[in-house]
Amino acid sequence: MAFGFGQIFSVMAKKDETKDLLQNPEALAEKLEGAENWLEQNSKLVTGIAGALFLIVAGYFGFMYYKSSQDAQAQRDMFQAVYYFEADSLNLALNGDGNNLGFIDIINDYKFSDAANLAHFYAGVSYLKQGKYEAARLYLEDFSSNDLLVQARAYSLIGDAYMEEEKFEDAAKYYNKAAGYKPNKFFTPTYLMKAALAYEKLNQPEKAKEAYDQIITKYFESAEFTNARKFKAKLESNS
Repeated sequence: MAFGFGQIFSVMAKKDETKDLLQNPEALAEKLEGAENWLEQNSKLVTGIAGALFLIVAGYFGFMYYKSSQDAQAQRDMFQAVYYFEADSLNLALNGDGNNLGFIDIINDYKFSDAANLAHFYAGVSYLKQGKYEAARLYLEDFSSNDLLVQARAYSLIGDAYMEEEKFEDAAKYYNKAAGYKPNKFFTPTYLMKAALAYEKLNQPEKAKEAYDQIITKYFESAEFTNARKFKAKLESNS
């Protein structure tokens, strides 16, 4: 961008001023004295800003320490709930046994911990197994992970809940969300098959064929490949 004469003169003037300050100790002393006067006149403001910055930094590190200690305790307290979950004792897993906390307790008592986040996933799966689909969705929607597999699995389970409620459009949405989350040859084909089924339930054969076609072209080594070809051919013969 071209400089105008005004800008050029301004830059030159600033350079001259800097040069004068370096060559003239008296001018530099005046500048420093002016800064000291400003600090004296605005000492409360400076002190307030410094105090606020200190509180922000201290608060951040304090919260991180609190979160870390909370998470360690929450992981210990959740151990029995996970055991009940794996034993398919879902009510005990969700609500505890009177001596040990359940997943709902972990979520409420340790809100900011990673364990509470994971408890949302376990609670969602537990409610899904109990046929409480709305509760399952709510807890699974509150779960968040950067993991390659678990987040996509959560999206797929939300899709399963919608399928059970015969809300096929919502189910297809979440199956596609699962398929689109860090695609891989191990699980993505499964999610695409579920999406295709939801589209068939919606009487949208073209979208179902698109889902099958993704498996055929991108995941031809998967176990779903053969069924995808068969189901796509069936849709084409019916059209």
